[in-house]
Amino acid sequence: METHGPTPPRRTSRRTLLRSGAYLGAAALGLAAAPSSAALATDRRSAAVNYPPTHWIPASASNYSVASRPTQYKVDFVVIHVTQETFPDARDIFQNPAKEVSAHYMVASADGYVGQFVREKDVAWHAGNWNYNTRSIGIEHEGWVDRPEYFTDAMYAASARLTAAVCDRYGIPKTRDRIIAHSEVPGATHTDPGPLWDWDRYIDLVNS
Repeated sequence: METHGPTPPRRTSRRTLLRSGAYLGAAALGLAAAPSSAALATDRRSAAVNYPPTHWIPASASNYSVASRPTQYKVDFVVIHVTQETFPDARDIFQNPAKEVSAHYMVASADGYVGQFVREKDVAWHAGNWNYNTRSIGIEHEGWVDRPEYFTDAMYAASARLTAAVCDRYGIPKTRDRIIAHSEVPGATHTDPGPLWDWDRYIDLVNS
């Protein structure tokens, strides 16, 4: 997660934005992100076309660019991230208008819970490269690149279902050259999801 505006962005370190905190667990996630009945009703049509089901937790409008993708920009990549933070704390950063950072989705470690923060039609500020922001869906994963215990079976399974659905929606090949690491974005200064992310397993799950 780093800053990106509609003009070439100034770079802010993910480590600066996402400061370490205690792991709050799956119970805290439910308490922190519970939607109102009005919000659920508003997003019923959107949820009907999203698979797997996602929980709408809107990012601050200051942290992404409104667009009309894929008409305005073709979507042809999925970018995989790791938050370097807990889910609740990363959520708070997405909702803080001063941070200028967001992702479309975030997947929780404990149970594969999926929060959606930016609509796919809009441009999330996640990749550190404006061109790639316009062309991609960004998926964050709760955890740290050097703590493989965060990369649970539930997280891999839920994230792979999400990526497969995104690829199906936009006709993106389910291959490693189109499902990429944040570290592989041109100009990236970050290492996530890091060497402990099991890419072979993940791509197999996406394709299954």
